[in-house]
Order: sequence, then structure tokens, then C-alpha cells
Amino acid sequence: MDELGRKTVEEFKQSEKLPVVAVLENIRSAYNVGSVFRTADAFLLEAIYITGYTCIPPHKEIKKTALGAEDTVTWKHFANATLAIADLKEKGYIVYAVEQAEGSIALNTLPYRPGQKIAMVMGNEVTGVEQSSIEQCDGIIEIPQLGMKHSLNIATAAGVVLWEVVRTMIDKD
Repeated sequence: MDELGRKTVEEFKQSEKLPVVAVLENIRSAYNVGSVFRTADAFLLEAIYITGYTCIPPHKEIKKTALGAEDTVTWKHFANATLAIADLKEKGYIVYAVEQAEGSIALNTLPYRPGQKIAMVMGNEVTGVEQSSIEQCDGIIEIPQLGMKHSLNIATAAGVVLWEVVRTMIDKD
């Protein structure tokens, strides 16, 4: 592990984070939540905001897929996404819903200015991001999909979206 240059928990907590927050709205599967924690750790995200009935750490299934990231990534629980989005906007974040919806823009065309803070709201495995949450957001991001299926598992979608945001920040900052 030393050869891989991995940070210790303490080094991770002291590292400068990227100004990106993943918002999880009513995610049913704790395994999906754990996967997003692991992705957030890998990309040094600022935090995860957990909303609604999405389970929170400590949780056996989160632990199984997060592999310790639930101990490194900062997270906060909100009763609903409305409160989380309001908190993010108050802190100067641009908030996007990740959803297939009218008015969405392709992920690869994400407008980004250096220094910008970005939050991505990802919704329930079946129903997606709630319409009331979409209406609060500054925009809607859609992952371009070319095959027969036009949906991705939340954990997979989060990995794709969060990497693209991080890649864009790294390239432009």
C-alpha cells in the first residue's frame, strides 16, 4: 500500500478538497451509498450531503462498499433535498440535478469557471431526482448514453458525473 502513495485517514482529512458536493436524494440501496463514499474519497470531494431516507453511516452495507471512505469523507444528513440545496446555494455552490429531463445539458458540455463550487444531486434508483429538487437547481445535467438502455445505476452514474466534474476542474484550474 505504501508504494501506491495512498493517504492515511489523517492525511486525507487534512488534504485540500475539491469544491464538489455529491447530494444523495432518497437512495434505497446502502451499497450504492457506500460506492458514492468511495468515489468521493477517490476524487477528494468536499462532502456528501445525504437527504431523505438515504441511509447514513455507520451502516454495514455502506461499510462493505465504501471500504473505509465513510470514515474519511465529510458528510451531512438533511431531512430533505430542499434543505440541502438551500444550504449549498447559501455557501455559493452551483447546483445541478443529474437527470434525464427537459432542458438538460450533456455532461460533457458542463459550463465551468475556475474556482466555481459545484454540487450534483443524484436521485432515487427508480424515481430519480424529485421534481421539486430539480426546480431548485441551477441546471440539469444528463449523461449522454448511446446504447439501448438509457439509465445507469446511481453508483455508476455518480462515478461518471463526479469524474467529469473533477476532470474539468483539474484541466481548467
